[in-house]
Amino acid sequence: MLFSKTKYRDIHHQLIANCKNGDKKAQMEIYTLYYKAMYNSALRILKNQEDAEDVMQDSFIDAFSRIHLYREEGSFGGWLKRIVINNAMDFIRKQKPTNDIDESLVLLTEEETDCIENDCRLEDIKEAMNKLKDEYRIILSLYLFEGYDHEEIASIQKISYGLSRTRYSRARQSLLKAIRQIQTEREMKWA
Repeated sequence: MLFSKTKYRDIHHQLIANCKNGDKKAQMEIYTLYYKAMYNSALRILKNQEDAEDVMQDSFIDAFSRIHLYREEGSFGGWLKRIVINNAMDFIRKQKPTNDIDESLVLLTEEETDCIENDCRLEDIKEAMNKLKDEYRIILSLYLFEGYDHEEIASIQKISYGLSRTRYSRARQSLLKAIRQIQTEREMKWA
């Protein structure tokens, strides 16, 4: 049995079709629908509002100039987010080269796993994320917030599948330690 790629009927199909025909009003409507989500995706990776804004704007320009390549085999938002993520990763690569780490997995201790179960606040997680090394913050963002799997992350970051898993494991460990430190500091302040 042969399987063919099925077209995905996006809820904004007509707007996208109009964009493919160069309709500036349709482009503005698409921008209005998606800019906030795309900005947030860029911000989680870049951790800088101005850079995220620039990457988001460049990504829309790229998307509209290549919209004829969108084949409606997935959601337009997913296609656009992939452009944003790729542009954010390219931006980081241009800023500084990344150092690969070895591929041995680091397991969490029971204490580290338990540290966020009690009194874990969203503010603690956000603060802890901002304290992480870029490579850790990025992989956590891609995996936890953007929903990419390790195969996709490896492709986006141009690393091996094993290295993606290793970085995620180490990033998770670093995040848990940072949360525990923040919680300890808060408890000491109130004691």
